[in-house]
Amino acid sequence: MTDIKEDPHCSTTSSHLENLPEDDERGAASVPDLKPVAEEDVNNPQNWSLAARLSTYLTICSFTFLANVNSSNFTVATQAIIHEFDVNQTQAGQLVCFNVFLFGVGNIFWVPLMRVIGKRPVYLVAMLALSMMNVWSSQATSYNELLASRIVSGFVAAAADATVPAVVADMVSAKDRGHYMMFFHLAMTAGLFVGPLINAYLVQEQSWRWMCYFLAIAVGVVFMVAIFTIRETTYLKKHGTEPQRKRTQWQWMSLAIGFNRDASFVQALFDILANAAYPPLIWCALTIGISVGWNIVVQLTSSRTFTKPPYNWELGDLGLLSLSGFIGSLLAFYIGGRLIDIISTRSTARNGGARMPEYRLPAIVIPGTIGPAGILIFGLCVAHKTHWIGPAVGYAMQAFGVAAISNVAVTYALDCYKPVTGEALVIIFVIRNTIGMLLSLYAADWIERQGTAPVFGEMTAIQVVSILCAIPLYFWGRSLRSFTSSYGPMKRFRDA
Repeated sequence: MTDIKEDPHCSTTSSHLENLPEDDERGAASVPDLKPVAEEDVNNPQNWSLAARLSTYLTICSFTFLANVNSSNFTVATQAIIHEFDVNQTQAGQLVCFNVFLFGVGNIFWVPLMRVIGKRPVYLVAMLALSMMNVWSSQATSYNELLASRIVSGFVAAAADATVPAVVADMVSAKDRGHYMMFFHLAMTAGLFVGPLINAYLVQEQSWRWMCYFLAIAVGVVFMVAIFTIRETTYLKKHGTEPQRKRTQWQWMSLAIGFNRDASFVQALFDILANAAYPPLIWCALTIGISVGWNIVVQLTSSRTFTKPPYNWELGDLGLLSLSGFIGSLLAFYIGGRLIDIISTRSTARNGGARMPEYRLPAIVIPGTIGPAGILIFGLCVAHKTHWIGPAVGYAMQAFGVAAISNVAVTYALDCYKPVTGEALVIIFVIRNTIGMLLSLYAADWIERQGTAPVFGEMTAIQVVSILCAIPLYFWGRSLRSFTSSYGPMKRFRDA
């Protein structure tokens, strides 16, 4: 059988196919060892039972789902906020845009903190804080108080964002990362699409305050579950030859397992900023940001279009439209997840056994075709006031693209820069959410100035161009990664 190992310019510490070792974090190919030290330690996350890995990961993904519901909930409460607090459309929109912005920027704090104290305490603290912020929102008596609570809730919700791919890198070998990462992106897109459905009916039948009550209760329940299910995935190697004893459930509940005395909050912060100089990460950020940003434009356009003639939908019916987006993201589960791993593994076998991150990029072809086509279909159908089934199909196709394109890009970035996965993802998600914030503020003016059909045509063209940039990365990505390892945080791992 052909041995499969990581590309020397790609840093990762996971297991190979057929349990062969991958490159170490310095990027140098490791020498096959019949009994690697990591494999002797039952406490290494990659040696956990499937039940332990899934309970940890699915609980975290539940937090991700609710964090994204939190970021999109006030998209369906705009008119209610305008009526209650006597504010204008722009002010009501700020409840969404500033929350979305802090949802990205907050990672600049949470990821360095995660490097120092571990992931379990970060998740528990953030969950508790998100629940409390929604209690605050539910009791707000003024617009400014509500805006403040929304800004802080976006900040604490960010702990469910860029930190999660680092958990996957901790627990899962390279051959399965695409599949596992798709759970994260499914949770993210479910929050974006199912969240508006839930909140639309809450606003219609009760009030916007019940959206906040719902989130406070739901996040509180996940917090209680997380106390028992989320294990610390940060693996700090112990010196010496004696194998570590298997930790008990009580020991796994400790908040100190992931504490790293050698880690530096400030160094991790500088690493985040330095990652902005890595072209592959900038491509990932722009590609994901465009996909998610266009989704915001679709949602805002839906709320303005289908509540007016000739549709005249109620708010709950508008929430049902988001189900088409959720169906699209569900259909992306295989193509955006397992297919990435299959293509990467087969390309690895054909090319002498060296696994390279670029082997994941061909999987972007399918969502890179369907997603932009969905944007165009939705825009043209809305512009010409067709039957609702046309926009719904376009919405589903666009959502398919959001989920699958994002997973291909994030998995590629994870494989390229595994030693700084968390820090690398921060740059991606900060840019993604900055694009989302700007679009939530200015998309309405853009469409009003140029018209629906031209704007959605331009959006389609922009997304296609961003996806086509994957072609040069596929052919010259290895050389580019070799060059980027000569500066920034990757140089530190190369020289270690």
